[in-house]
Amino acid sequence: MSSGKVKATALWSKNKEDLVKQLGELKTELGQLRIQKIVSSGTKLTKIHDLRKSIARVLTIINAKQRAQLRLFYKNKKYLPLDLRAKQTRAIRRRLSKEDASRVLEKTKKRQTHFPQRKFAVKAV
Repeated sequence: MSSGKVKATALWSKNKEDLVKQLGELKTELGQLRIQKIVSSGTKLTKIHDLRKSIARVLTIINAKQRAQLRLFYKNKKYLPLDLRAKQTRAIRRRLSKEDASRVLEKTKKRQTHFPQRKFAVKAV
């Protein structure tokens, strides 16, 4: 797998052990390239760049898979960790829930039943 860009589509099918193993290989290769860069300056910079981006891709997919597993674990639980909750504005998060907003007090219910909105008929001339 050395030298060359890692495709994200190929990584999705791999399991965690393979991804961690590949990550280790990429990191060791990056370390070797950095040592070679010090000894002889040349075209190592583009390889280093590609390796760094490949490492980032592998880490991103590991994290995404981990978050997906956590979402499955917390699916039917009462509470969800803060980082897995839907990202919203503070105002939306503090807003009353639909259920609470639609609740009507007993006194208000009585007032509405005993003194309903008056209906007026418009007479045609």
